Amino acid sequence: MAAVAVGRVGKRPEGLVDLLAEVGESALEAIGRKPIDLLVVGTMAAGPLAAVESVVPASAERLGLDPALGWRVEAASASGAAAFQAAAFELLAGRAERALVLAGEKMTGHTTAEVTRILARSLHPSEQAAGATMPALASLVAQRYLDRYGADPASFDAVTVQFRQSARGNPNAQFPTPVSREEVVRSRMVAAPLHLLHCAAISDGAAAVVLERGDGPAAVLGLGQGFDAFALVDRTELASFRATRLAAQRAYEMARITRKEVDFAELHDAFAPFALIDLEDVGICGGGEAGRWFLDGSTAPEGKFPVNPSGGILGRGHPVGASGLLAIAEVARQLRGEAGPLALPDRPAVGLAHSIGGLASHNFVTLLGALAGREP
Repeated sequence: MAAVAVGRVGKRPEGLVDLLAEVGESALEAIGRKPIDLLVVGTMAAGPLAAVESVVPASAERLGLDPALGWRVEAASASGAAAFQAAAFELLAGRAERALVLAGEKMTGHTTAEVTRILARSLHPSEQAAGATMPALASLVAQRYLDRYGADPASFDAVTVQFRQSARGNPNAQFPTPVSREEVVRSRMVAAPLHLLHCAAISDGAAAVVLERGDGPAAVLGLGQGFDAFALVDRTELASFRATRLAAQRAYEMARITRKEVDFAELHDAFAPFALIDLEDVGICGGGEAGRWFLDGSTAPEGKFPVNPSGGILGRGHPVGASGLLAIAEVARQLRGEAGPLALPDRPAVGLAHSIGGLASHNFVTLLGALAGREP
């Protein structure tokens, strides 16, 4: 990875193309404006949320690009991760030498109810017809997790508390103010057992990375993607995401490493319980064990396996189409020694970025690290 750029997340006055151009310009400047022959843009709902459809030519024009290849990628809230993997596979296939990947979302121009309805379009049609929303279905997942493992609901609170504490050092975070467990519990109930502070906020934001051939501390080691049944009712298990397990397995196989070689992760925590499920599904701990890891500090920046040192979605914010690329960018910044105040105590060698599309119907895992010294 030749360059990384992350924009401020929160309520932004700029339009979507402006947000994409801002980070794209920063990434291009970082490589001395070398030629780009592939542009991939990830957004989830540019039309409904930002009233923009032709984001690829608009972004290319703003950035002065004339790429030989270019397209938009959509994978719901994993659009940024999907865009990155699409670009990486093009380079691996030899169809491009240098790619600019952009991902962003402009969400704050609508009411919460409007945004909720738009995001619900990524659910199964039968769920939409029944009036289901992301928080409502996430609450069913959370209840199943608690029931299956006899988990402590306080572990959900611990997730929010940790990520908000980590976001305190993130200059781009939407929520840099720490919260206590009492504040989490006192926040409004959204869908039991989920309180408001267990849930992602509405955000604007964007990220950019430049990918090119060669080695470095944040080279692509493994790429994985997996599906699960579209409708929750058709899944065999709700307390674990099959799409993540498949994506992780494929990423580890491609990288020829095991989970024990991963030093830290940026996981998709749109809802606090998802962070527990994610940690288990990527193989870092066993089923039902993640809550204890969060409660005893094992996942803190100074813990044995740091999770979301950037603050994650709950702390950094959730511009849905950008979040997958933001996770990858934050992993790359740690590996490249560019994390600044977010830098982990010991510089990691291998990092994992994870992203959820829809309600975990299509998920992505990306492994980054140095290629040198690894078996071909």
